[in-house]
Amino acid sequence: QVQLVESGGGLVQPGGSLRLSCAATGHTLNYYNIGWFRQAPGKEREGVSCITENDDFTYYSHSVKGRFTISRDNAKNTAYLQMDSLKPEDTDVYHCAATNKGLASICILNPATLDYWGQGIQVAVSS
Repeated sequence: QVQLVESGGGLVQPGGSLRLSCAATGHTLNYYNIGWFRQAPGKEREGVSCITENDDFTYYSHSVKGRFTISRDNAKNTAYLQMDSLKPEDTDVYHCAATNKGLASICILNPATLDYWGQGIQVAVSS
């Protein structure tokens, strides 16, 4: 059983940066594809970014491409989401998720395909 815990959220001004971490316990993340999602109350869950188990493939939603960077450090059993040039519309609760049933060559941001989820962490962008 994989447990995921997000950290690094908080309040930041527009144009600022945050780095979210997703730390795994209970199992190595080496063979897991990782995804980041965000959701605000009353809104649909949005896939933000994903990365394959071997770091060969990454994907970004149109709304964050060029501003966010996903990465992972398998030695630390942790994935990251570097968020730069933040905008008020990036305000949301961010969740990381993982699956070891995906393809090694490509990841997809379909929540139904991810087996393990973190509790989420709040990111607020406001002046």
